[in-house]
Amino acid sequence: QVQVVESGGGLVQPGGSLTLSCAASGSIFRFADMGWYRQAPGKERELVAVNTRGGSTNYADSVKGRFTISRDNAKNTVYLQMNSLKPEDTAVYYCKAFTGITYWGKGTLVTVSS
Repeated sequence: QVQVVESGGGLVQPGGSLTLSCAASGSIFRFADMGWYRQAPGKERELVAVNTRGGSTNYADSVKGRFTISRDNAKNTVYLQMNSLKPEDTAVYYCKAFTGITYWGKGTLVTVSS
């Protein structure tokens, strides 16, 4: 069974940094485009960043220059380094693995507040 598991969420002050991790089953990871999405209260889920199996990356305009997505194929893990966090970054962050079939994690909560 394919598993996608996020970790690393928490409470951080505005201007702070946080790194999220997402571990996916080894059987799919190397073939998967990996993405981070987020859903704030009362809002729709939105794309934050994508790292394709070929190594290309793409970011939402709202996080460009502040967030960095990277992957470690040896560890079957994708990371989201988040810097200069703002209150509007508060959301549940979800990891998605796409191989033609979509697999979602259950999410990890990030709260940016003083």
